[in-house]
Amino acid sequence: MPIPIYQVDAFARRAFAGNPAAVCPLDAWPPDALMQQIAAENNLAETAFYVPLAGQEADFHLRWFTPTFEIDLCGHATLATAHVLWNERGFAKDEIVFQSQSGPLRVRREADGRLTLDFPSRPPRPLAPDEVPAVLTQSLGPGAAAPLAVLASRDLVVEFATAEDVLALQPDFGALVALGYIGLIATAPGPDGVDFVSRFFAPEVGVPEDPVTGSAHSTLIPFWAAKLGKTELFARQESARGGELWCRLRGDRVDIGGYAVTYLVGALPNLAGL
Repeated sequence: MPIPIYQVDAFARRAFAGNPAAVCPLDAWPPDALMQQIAAENNLAETAFYVPLAGQEADFHLRWFTPTFEIDLCGHATLATAHVLWNERGFAKDEIVFQSQSGPLRVRREADGRLTLDFPSRPPRPLAPDEVPAVLTQSLGPGAAAPLAVLASRDLVVEFATAEDVLALQPDFGALVALGYIGLIATAPGPDGVDFVSRFFAPEVGVPEDPVTGSAHSTLIPFWAAKLGKTELFARQESARGGELWCRLRGDRVDIGGYAVTYLVGALPNLAGL
């Protein structure tokens, strides 16, 4: 049977902003190789696939594929999937529970239409000088400001003094691949009304710069909550498309909120013979 496909701009209030993700509802899992081929063909940061879980604690099993890699956690494609379920597929409850590689993930629908992800907190640890990858300076690109700190969780985190330092980065993508991490998060305090800004680079998994990265905020929220002494924060990811994130630290979990817009509705043909 043809596979439905939706393209959604996540962490945005209008089309052509935020981070586009593809979402494919399934009745059962096809071969992993086929899902990876679909993700590569879509050529978006992530394509999400989900199947229903009848009679279990979670409502759906959710998986995410970059163009080259199945990833363990993805915020914007989870937000996009929840948006599709509520706005395109008629899901009735006000909370969705997904089972995933990162455990149960909940998404809550707020009264104003904002969707809030309940994700694990992944606080970064500071790296000693001898733990910092030797290629870091090269990977940040010519003229990059000196980092204030280098930390790591799943991704490498580089803290800068100002938002302008983050915006000015012109990274060397070849050197970024040699860092040994899924991605590099560049972050700094934000301008008035914004607690912090970030950019995210992950060329190793086929995403040179991700427009808005929910999973990176699993690391950024505990980091900035500790630095700023507050648990509720507003963040912007300063890619060319840009995105807004409403953030909250809740112990070992984080809330990551944002809006989403459907851009495209379609169907993949029967791919069994390809």
